Amino acid sequence: MSDTLRKGLEGVLVAESELSFIDGDTGTLVYCGHAIEDLATDASFEEVLYLLWNGDLPTESELAAFTDAMAEERAVEDTVLDTAATLAAVDEEPMAALRTLVSSLSAGSDETDASSAGQAAARRLTAKIPTVLAAFDRYRRGEEPVAPDPELGYAANFLYMLTGEQPDAVAEETFDQALTLHADHGLNASTFTAMVVGSTMADMYSAVTGGVGALSGPLHGGANQDVMEMLLDIDETGTDPVEYVEQKREQDDWRVPGMGHRVYGVKDPRAVILEKKSAELNATAEGTNWYELADAIEQYFEEQGLVAKGIAPNVDFYSGTVYYQLGIPVDMFTPIFAMARTAGWVGHTLEYQAENRLIRPRSRYTGERDREFVPLRER
Repeated sequence: MSDTLRKGLEGVLVAESELSFIDGDTGTLVYCGHAIEDLATDASFEEVLYLLWNGDLPTESELAAFTDAMAEERAVEDTVLDTAATLAAVDEEPMAALRTLVSSLSAGSDETDASSAGQAAARRLTAKIPTVLAAFDRYRRGEEPVAPDPELGYAANFLYMLTGEQPDAVAEETFDQALTLHADHGLNASTFTAMVVGSTMADMYSAVTGGVGALSGPLHGGANQDVMEMLLDIDETGTDPVEYVEQKREQDDWRVPGMGHRVYGVKDPRAVILEKKSAELNATAEGTNWYELADAIEQYFEEQGLVAKGIAPNVDFYSGTVYYQLGIPVDMFTPIFAMARTAGWVGHTLEYQAENRLIRPRSRYTGERDREFVPLRER
């Protein structure tokens, strides 16, 4: 047994998986053998869900049955909506609200036995998360929830429940593509957390709740919000984006959000796709060109030689501009990331549980061993 310490488990293999492959040197991302570019362009998010949970893309009949089954699970109990209303009333932070709401979805379910629940709990969770998330946002805006529409696809239905209006074809396609790009990404912190929980043979509700908790940390899931807040600040102050970044970089504790990635040494392939979408949306929009502001910062990084050093745009750098142009509140960006990443959390948990072994790493003890015990009255 090796005593080599690898903080953050960097470089440590803990599992084998057929779900996603990443080559950080070439900017390659693959789901179950399919290039992310093909899936984002030509497959629906429902197809990607099916792929990650079954290993193959569905046939037309399989997709129809899967989509119908998902749509039937979208409605939630009134007690869950009451919880969403209560959280909105006390101005709970959206990711904290989502963590509570995901956990509450197990109420009344008989799918709490991991060994038998399988995809049933996974499907139920993934179908209901958009419903509770949209309800929470509407409650905090003083509006009543919009019931899910079984005739709409996953992406379109969420936008409908959030805004009360059916999205146009461009908005639906764009959001569906964004969900696919965030669906899985190997054993990132939140996916590994879900898998660790699942390795105890806990139920899927517990595993996904763990994933939400891990994603809420600022080192993992919040960069898209940070990017958009940076761009909003640039726009509000009227500062040139390059001057803004240069001034901010003089602060020792400030880094440009959305730049650099733990895995990629080149531009994130997901950022490449979302950049194009951001440009397309802004081409027909009025007001501030969010794409141009972000692009100016990327070009600055290119000119400074930082991209060549691996500090390149990651998926969050352009996803925020896309979500903002779809009318999504800025503090909902990370919860939407969680909504999409549930696909991967579920997929990896199911895959690991199929040949399960409890995940139990070691730590190296660095404390004292022979301290004298002093009775309480003498301390």
